[in-house]
Amino acid sequence: MTITIHSSFLPHTDPEASLAFYRDLLGFEVRLDVGSGTMRWITVGPAGQPDTAIVLTPPAVDPGLSEAERQAITEMMAKGTYAGINLATDDLDGFFERVQASGADVAQEPIEQPYGLRDCAFRDPSGNMVRVQQSS
Repeated sequence: MTITIHSSFLPHTDPEASLAFYRDLLGFEVRLDVGSGTMRWITVGPAGQPDTAIVLTPPAVDPGLSEAERQAITEMMAKGTYAGINLATDDLDGFFERVQASGADVAQEPIEQPYGLRDCAFRDPSGNMVRVQQSS
């Protein structure tokens, strides 16, 4: 039996800003764009990896959430503590320079971590933490 990662979900507060970030800046393909206005579910993924995707979703739309839970999610997103994703690139420095030049919110410049990885971090337009590590 083989198990793979198919989709990860990240909330978005502005679908157009998210598209500009993930499609235009990171170079991901748009695979699905369902809904309208701010109620859009947008599936993006890296070119050449058709079985791996990120689904950008409207936050706190689950009808089972209380108003207090919706408020907590909104507050955590604003702080950048609600959701995140880890990516990898073969050119961390070049990647970081491009993202930094875009005006993205840099959380950490490239650094050698004590556990052996070299990585950087920034927030997407919705506040999600995006960590990127140097791949081999």
